[in-house]
Amino acid sequence: MRSTHVNGVKIAYELHGKGEPVLFVHGFPLSRRLWKHLVGPLQDRYTLIMPDFRGMGDSDATAAATMADYADDLAGLLDAIGENRRVVVVGLSMGGYIAFEFFRRHGERVRALVLADTKADADTPEAAKGRLETAEKVKAGGSAVVAEAMTPKLFAKSADKALIEEWRGVMAATKPEGVVAALSALASRPDSTGTLGQIRVPTLIVVGEEDGITPPASSKAMHDGILGSKLEIISGAGHMTPVEKPREFVAAMRSFLDSLE
Repeated sequence: MRSTHVNGVKIAYELHGKGEPVLFVHGFPLSRRLWKHLVGPLQDRYTLIMPDFRGMGDSDATAAATMADYADDLAGLLDAIGENRRVVVVGLSMGGYIAFEFFRRHGERVRALVLADTKADADTPEAAKGRLETAEKVKAGGSAVVAEAMTPKLFAKSADKALIEEWRGVMAATKPEGVVAALSALASRPDSTGTLGQIRVPTLIVVGEEDGITPPASSKAMHDGILGSKLEIISGAGHMTPVEKPREFVAAMRSFLDSLE
């Protein structure tokens, strides 16, 4: 693990391989461990940049955060490590929401997008209210509150129990302050539906066939809205495709990245 200070916050990250840069943005309330299965197969041809965004994993938490903060942290990280080339941005779930914001704020730095198990539309008022209520519960009971609520929704029915418990532990260990800040950011995030038509970089959309949080219908809507995008639906996977079906996720990534050469 490496770390650097960006926008006054310590950001932890991993850097692997050599070649064209790929920036990975994990989901909520997870960590860069989400991408562990991609390192071996991809580091021979690509530079893999895998941060924990603020408040998650080994990065510092702040009392408040916005999607703009997370996106600007990524740009600051690229500056800090001297990466001036355009990057392929890979975002899963909340990482996809951050990827949209990064595209809006730092589009000149985006070579291509991979939107995994995510969606473009904002929270409904009811969903936003629910997130804020959950934030209050986390303040009182810690991150285990979110871990217990989310774990049953993240995986396909056939997922290995040990894998489920591994990620329950990751979520429960996430800093409560980071979880609370992220829940507020999620609740207030902008609707990215209007951004879809502005995307003119190569885009891969990946979704688990059994994803109950951001179902395939959401990915199909993004696919329809992004000109020339490619849609990959992975059978037997839920919301956590990179760890549930790593071989299939790697194959989709490798094919897409190689097509950019």
